[in-house]
Amino acid sequence: MTTLSILMAQINTQVGDFDGNVDKILAVVADAAAARELPVVVFPELTLCGYPPEDLLLRPSIELRVDAALARLTSELPAAAYAVVGYPRLLEGKLYNMAGVVHRGALIAEYRKQALPNYQVFDEKRYFTPGSKPCVVDIAGVPVGLTICEDIWEDGPVSGSASAGAQLILNLNSSPYHIGKRSERVALVSARAKASSTPIVYVNQVGGQDELVFDGGSFAVGHDGQLITSAPSFEEGQFWLEAHCVDDALQLSSSEPVTEPGADEELEATWKALVLGVRDYVNKNRFPGVVLGLSGGVDSALTLAVAVDALGAERVEAIMMPFRYTSQMSVEDAAEQSLTLGVKHKVISIEPIYEAFMASLEEEFAGYTPDTTEENLQARCRGVLLMSVSNKKGSLVLTTGNKSEMAVGYSTLYGDMAGGFDVLKDVPKTLVFALCRYRNSLGPCIPERVIERPPSAELAPDQKDEDSLPPYDVLDRILELYVEQDYSAEAIIGEGMDREQVQRVLRLVDLNEYKRRQAPIGVRITRRGFGRDRRYPITSAWKIGD
Repeated sequence: MTTLSILMAQINTQVGDFDGNVDKILAVVADAAAARELPVVVFPELTLCGYPPEDLLLRPSIELRVDAALARLTSELPAAAYAVVGYPRLLEGKLYNMAGVVHRGALIAEYRKQALPNYQVFDEKRYFTPGSKPCVVDIAGVPVGLTICEDIWEDGPVSGSASAGAQLILNLNSSPYHIGKRSERVALVSARAKASSTPIVYVNQVGGQDELVFDGGSFAVGHDGQLITSAPSFEEGQFWLEAHCVDDALQLSSSEPVTEPGADEELEATWKALVLGVRDYVNKNRFPGVVLGLSGGVDSALTLAVAVDALGAERVEAIMMPFRYTSQMSVEDAAEQSLTLGVKHKVISIEPIYEAFMASLEEEFAGYTPDTTEENLQARCRGVLLMSVSNKKGSLVLTTGNKSEMAVGYSTLYGDMAGGFDVLKDVPKTLVFALCRYRNSLGPCIPERVIERPPSAELAPDQKDEDSLPPYDVLDRILELYVEQDYSAEAIIGEGMDREQVQRVLRLVDLNEYKRRQAPIGVRITRRGFGRDRRYPITSAWKIGD
């Protein structure tokens, strides 16, 4: 009987940090070799360079860096271990997304990824050439097939490995999170394993990379498609499996429990995605901390909560910037939340700044009646203050706009959009409320009346968001159908939505592409966020309804 000890190495790599990523690989393998006699350590996709490296792959030095990293691995890895790692590699003038097996000072097998994703946030066909052959390598007497991420979503690479004699398939992944992704992965991989009668070990990376968050959640399924074990999501860790081969049949087992989803699984996952996305963006870019405008409203309250959970209260500063239209309730609620969370809290009135701007603009504005220009000026005064604090202290400005507002342009360029990272950029307003309640269920955080009061930008007397926008439950449903599911206007109306509201919302979405193109990036949590997976022209004669 042959037994393999397999370690799912769910690690957080950094794009471009070849030395740091190799250090992490060596440390994990050294621990594994000390714990087991002949460990097989499986790492995520493109382990050496991090994922996604984007146009770093086009740099002339990429070949030298990969070769140096592989040379270091082959010379420094413990001999009594197999390390399965991912990397880009230039072969005969073509770049491939590779998986390689390092053992006893040599690269004993290499596989070229066959299925290259080119949708949503993926554009691998821009960089890579697809492979065409399976790779089955003998690991301690067990024929093991190698696959990479998207290969598992197509039947060919898995069935090809099984036909080539693989009794076990290792799948290296850099699969980003979106709501519902975990269950999709498990169902798909289970179906592939059952169809090929071959167990599959699925190893995913964890961590934030710009707008993407990788949730880990590595798992293994048996030849019958049954889930053997699953790792926690949104945290690094190493998780053992045993593969037992008896009479040419391979069985997987694990002492690690299957991580069962809770009642609030998606809210918990979304919360962890936001927290991890902020933490890694701030830390990997070496910001000492963050600063944000705390208005007393629900969006900034949720942003503050995420920031504190991500970084700790000592690295977060909240600034309340009241004006004549700011309610006393807002001032009190902002102060209360800051005190509850223990963050630095300042109050800086924008009244004198606004008056100075208006005095300078008096001649230019002569003969014009007040309109949204004066409202936007308030937001821009706040943006100048926050960016000045950022400039002086080195802190990153977190903006607080949500997906619903970003969709329809309910935001001010160089005002509330001024900053470096928008925590809620892909969070619809209805989900903002749900996440506030979820966070409060974990402990005191957001004042209840912040959640209960009608949303308002407080840029004019008695202003309410729904004076300018449809109710948020209606707006978010229209946006989900249009932005995430590509429904036409008529198809959305066919779902029972009011024609006039639909046409107005879609017109606003299309008109405000120019604003979104200038907005800071933010954590992606839906199937289609406003970022790298939704690329629409700013200048367009496209007619709403098509």
